[in-house]
Amino acid sequence: MDVFIWILILACFVLSFFGIIFPLIPSPLVLWIGFLLHFFFIEGNLTLIFWGAMIILTIVLIVSDIIANSYFVKKYGGSKWGERIAAVGVIVGSFIFPPFGIILVPFIAVLAVELSQKRSTKESFQAAIGSLLGFLGGAFAKVVIQVIMIIWFFIAI
Repeated sequence: MDVFIWILILACFVLSFFGIIFPLIPSPLVLWIGFLLHFFFIEGNLTLIFWGAMIILTIVLIVSDIIANSYFVKKYGGSKWGERIAAVGVIVGSFIFPPFGIILVPFIAVLAVELSQKRSTKESFQAAIGSLLGFLGGAFAKVVIQVIMIIWFFIAI
């Protein structure tokens, strides 16, 4: 039984990384399912420090994507609509030509929205570049945080 649970735990950890490419897979939830499988079915020896750290890292994991996207779109002169469309574009793009759709759809969508708001081509292109950098920055942050969470889990057990 333990081998089966360990396979499920490892599958959860791998699946959490697919959540970076396919945003409809909730990476933090999948990680937590792996942690809880171990806690309830193998050994309940994870400390309060571990659980507290995982709560904090989960919050950072969720917020990092939003912050990175907003930061880069704003930094490169994008509008509020550009920020919103970038977020929607990431979700829609995960279904259209994955994994490249996650990069191309928000870029094209932000470019179109910024152009429709009578911004110059240069300003619109810069905002679209900001959405691209925001996605890449958020994805990088997610990978780093998830790796930290998984390594901490294996150290804690």
